Amino acid sequence: MAQVPPSGSIVVADWHRCQDSKEYFSKILHKKRRKHFGLLESPVMPPHVAVDTVHYKILISGKTGVGKTALAARLAGRNIPGLHYETTGIETTVVYWPVKLRESGRVFFFRLQLWDCGENALRRFDHFLPSCKEELDAVFLLFSFTDRTSFDDLSNQITKWTGTSRGNVVKLVVGTKYDLYMHCDVTEKDVRDFQETSGLPVLRTGGEASDGLGDVAPILNCLAENLWHQDCVTAKTASHHLQQETGTPP
Repeated sequence: MAQVPPSGSIVVADWHRCQDSKEYFSKILHKKRRKHFGLLESPVMPPHVAVDTVHYKILISGKTGVGKTALAARLAGRNIPGLHYETTGIETTVVYWPVKLRESGRVFFFRLQLWDCGENALRRFDHFLPSCKEELDAVFLLFSFTDRTSFDDLSNQITKWTGTSRGNVVKLVVGTKYDLYMHCDVTEKDVRDFQETSGLPVLRTGGEASDGLGDVAPILNCLAENLWHQDCVTAKTASHHLQQETGTPP
């Protein structure tokens, strides 16, 4: 994976609070709640506003019970399930998120197709793992602040999703159940040490999901920033190789 860009260096991190973002974010909201988009649906902008959409496949990975399905629901603005159940197959959720690039000022809709696959299903069905890895752009590696074993399992999760059909994959770590600080098995020092060792950013989530955008903006903006950075690095590398093959000067 390319070097992680500094937070806020590529996309405007708090753009959802700015006045010039209202026209874009209104297309993913309905009566101040998030719209639910199917596989063939997309936000509709006025004809005079040209916005490109970039598509990405995101996998949510982690041990059973760590909160994968809850994270997908939170990021999509849906109700978080009250009872835990093991995902029996692969569930997909489509999330649209408007992003403004800091340098150029261009606006994009990021179409994020979240894949949630149960750990038992991955072990039981041989074709699930290749399907999840195929054309994969990024992976959320989850651990729970209330489950030390899920934190210790992160190295295995990183290894599992390294090496896919698309080569480099953006990896972001998300600590769930951060609000249950009275029951934490993972300390802030543990998190800092992991970040220094792995070089991966660690995001936090927990509590009840709100109807607003503030609780998901840090995660979705960080994801968008890393995906865009990865694409730029890949494009630059491909251009360099092409120049070497054709003898074209840079």
